This record gives sequence, structure tokens and C-alpha cells, in this order.
Amino acid sequence: MWKKIVTVIAVILLVAGIGLFSFPIVSNFIGTQISKGETERFDRRLESVVEDKTFDEALSDGEIDEEGCPVDENGKRKSDTPLIFKPDLDRLYKDSKSYNEELKSRQSSLLVDTYSYEQPSLNLRDYGISDGIYGYVSAESIGMKLPVYLGANNSNMSYGAAHLTYTSLPIGGESTNSVLAGHTGYVGRIFFDNLRNLKIGDEIKLRNFWDTLSYRVAETKVCKPEESQDVFLQEDKDILTMITCIGNSEGGFDRYYVICERIKSSNNTE
Repeated sequence: MWKKIVTVIAVILLVAGIGLFSFPIVSNFIGTQISKGETERFDRRLESVVEDKTFDEALSDGEIDEEGCPVDENGKRKSDTPLIFKPDLDRLYKDSKSYNEELKSRQSSLLVDTYSYEQPSLNLRDYGISDGIYGYVSAESIGMKLPVYLGANNSNMSYGAAHLTYTSLPIGGESTNSVLAGHTGYVGRIFFDNLRNLKIGDEIKLRNFWDTLSYRVAETKVCKPEESQDVFLQEDKDILTMITCIGNSEGGFDRYYVICERIKSSNNTE
């Protein structure tokens, strides 16, 4: 009898041990698949941009639901991939450009504390975009591909990379610095965990609604939380900066910066 009990207990402990060992592997795999699905859905949306009407017009005509997904005459979804509309994207691009231009004269007065980063630079719902994704950032050398959300708040950083408000929106251009923050060591998801494996010269791609921008890692550094000068614009430079936390020797956290400069090509318009 006792032998059977001991055997059952041993099996339970074995299964539990396997579960504990495999949890990080399984959860990270699931997290990676979630990010992959979000970025693939972003690409699918760009393949079928509606040219001749806005989100509000399509909603009023009963062609989509509140989330932008196409519906039939009975209001039943025909697809779970939301549509996007060219007039709305044109307006978003214009407003993004204006936002970046305004930063060139006002950034230092707007970045007054850490809370400045949290509210989205623009409300994407005003442009018919309900999932909050502005694009995605990828680095083939470290297997990274993450959606980019506007506003570096806890909610957005639980789903991907977060754009720091009052830094340049990620559309490129002279005297811009788009800053993205991401978690490291977040249970169940791999975000910027592998950022420290990037090497000088590695290529980073930033996909938005209008273009794919290419950057190259120019510098990496560790800074104290209060040493934030690298989030500011640099005249005539087109920069992508990625930040994550890194443990220090005092039981706290410093910041790990990856600073990338735009790869210029003959067909760059920005």
C-alpha cells in the first residue's frame, strides 16, 4: 500500500517538476507566437487598404463593426482582420509629420517627467485603428519582431514595444529620434530580452503604415535612469533608440540603450 502511495507521489512530483521546467519555454513560445500573429495581421491589413472611403463612412454604411472588421448585411463578421482606410492613413501621416516637426522646437519643455511618456502621442482610434498598433520593429539577428504601441504605459508594455511620447513618431526624417521601450524578464513574453545581443552594425527594421525603414546599430550603452539625454533629438540625424532595464550591482536597475542610425539609400524621401 505504502509502495503505491510513494509511487503516486513520485509521479506527481515528476510531472510537477517537468511542468515547472517547461513553463518558461512554453510560455515564451506562446508569447512569441502572439507577437508574430500581431505583426502578420498588421501586414495583412496593408494588403487590402480601402481607397475610397473613411472608417466613419464605412461604419455608417454598415460595412464594418466598431473594431473595423468587415461584416455582412446581418452584422456578422466576415473576417477578424480590421480594415484600414487610405484617407484616414493620409491624415495620420500628416498629423505624425506635424507632431515630429513641433518636437524640434518644444521637446525639452514637454519631457518634464517619466509620466510624460505614458499618454499616446496620437489617439489611433481617431484614424479608424482600434488595436493601437502603429507598426512593428524587427531585428533578424536576435529573432525579434514586436508590435509598436503609442505611449510607454504599463498596458502597452505588456503587449510589445512602446513608443515614448514626446519623442519622434516612427516615420523617419531629419532631426528625428524615435524612442521605443520594452520589458526584459517579463514572465510569459520575450520583449527586449535579447537586446543586449545586438552588435554594432546589426540591421533593425521599423515597419509603419507607409514604409519600412532600415536602421543600423551605431552604439550601445548602459545609463542610470536619470541619464536620459539620448532620448532627445539630434540635429540632422534620423535615429531609432531602444531602451530596456538591466540589473546593476546594487540590487536596482539601470537602462540599456541601443542607438541606431538610419541607413540612407538613393530612394529615401525622408
